Amino acid sequence: MKAKELRELSDDELRQRHRELQQELFSLRKQAVSGQLDKPSRIRQTRREIARLLTILNERMRTRK
Repeated sequence: MKAKELRELSDDELRQRHRELQQELFSLRKQAVSGQLDKPSRIRQTRREIARLLTILNERMRTRK
């Protein structure tokens, strides 16, 4: 998901998406350890999407103060 698309989501939707991505990352790491991961680049993509999400949430928190 692009940053522009993420900015259109509400805070609650962003937090929910964050939880989903954390679970997905955990699953991907388990697959990588067991040697069953087909696309190792998916771990990097997931980490970057989590970072984008958290950046947007932090920006919103700072503007509210």
